[in-house]
Amino acid sequence: MATTTTHSISDLAKEFDLTTRAIRFYEDMGLLQPQREGPGGRNRVYSARDRTRLKLTLRAKRLGLSLSEAKEIIDTYDSPRDTGPQLKKFLAVLAQHRKQLEEQMADLQANLEEVRLHEKEARALLGKTAKTAK
Repeated sequence: MATTTTHSISDLAKEFDLTTRAIRFYEDMGLLQPQREGPGGRNRVYSARDRTRLKLTLRAKRLGLSLSEAKEIIDTYDSPRDTGPQLKKFLAVLAQHRKQLEEQMADLQANLEEVRLHEKEARALLGKTAKTAK
């Protein structure tokens, strides 16, 4: 008889260095769907599927994707095993995210140049005031 690996909310919190509150939030967002056991269904029991979904959610988060984007991608993996549509969706989301990051990087580069210019001007003014103070 095959045993199914299950996890408690505290198991997952410890493994992924998360708070139980964060895991419940991911559950509220529809990313995780634990079974309920015990009196009044108070105990959450997470399956191997939930653990994998949590791992993918955290990976997507590290990439800077929103939770709704993460859910959309992860949900495609629950569909039939034709990976073509899944990979196309993933590539589309990654391309959009890359474009966003490139735009942010260009904005940061422009901002950095402006800071450098102001630093240069401030140093020049400081040099002039130091000479006139002597």
